[in-house]
Amino acid sequence: MAVVLPEPPLLVPELATGAAAETAALRAACMAAADRLAGAARRWIAVGADAGGRRTVGPDTRGSFGGFGAEVEVALAPDASAPVDRELPLPLLVAGWVAGAAGAAVRIRGELVAPDEPTPACLTLGAALAAECAADPEPVGLLVVGDGAATHTERAPGYLDERAGPFDVAVAAALRDADTGALAALDAGLATSLMAAGRAPWQVLAGAAAANGRWRGELLHSSVPYGVAYHVAVWTPEP
Repeated sequence: MAVVLPEPPLLVPELATGAAAETAALRAACMAAADRLAGAARRWIAVGADAGGRRTVGPDTRGSFGGFGAEVEVALAPDASAPVDRELPLPLLVAGWVAGAAGAAVRIRGELVAPDEPTPACLTLGAALAAECAADPEPVGLLVVGDGAATHTERAPGYLDERAGPFDVAVAAALRDADTGALAALDAGLATSLMAAGRAPWQVLAGAAAANGRWRGELLHSSVPYGVAYHVAVWTPEP
């Protein structure tokens, strides 16, 4: 099973404060998706984009949302004992938070790529992860973390770009339909212009899913609060 989540720090109630009501539906969708992934697998591979580029982060890792305004600590595994990494990339903070909030005793390994990772490299990584998962006797869940365009309104982080609407309509449709070809075809340059942090992780998902049979997609949530697109989806392999 694969789950797609966004990465707004406002998912964390301690950080949402006055925006808690506005983000309630998004948070509920994320929790529902995390619950389903935890029910399907006790080992997760979390894929996200970070300026530090391609690297693997082990499950002994701990982090904190302190840099975003609240000392909410997370761990990538129940027995994680490493010192708290206060610079842990946001996708992995979100992965650890949703697992903890869902009460899921899972072990999470992080696989990070650069935000501008070329599409072929994303697809290749996805195929490699699919092969790894297929060889594991225990089920492995794929957690893909990243936002859509951050340029939907004049108050958005990247101001208004009229291309953001069509871009995220296409992303939502691809996630709903488990359309690996549509995700693989996303324009990396356009995504960078639109500040869409999810493009590279979604293309890792495309590479993994294309290498592993047919999938059924469900779009649990898609919204554009604060000018940033947030999509929540669940992909289930078909027999």
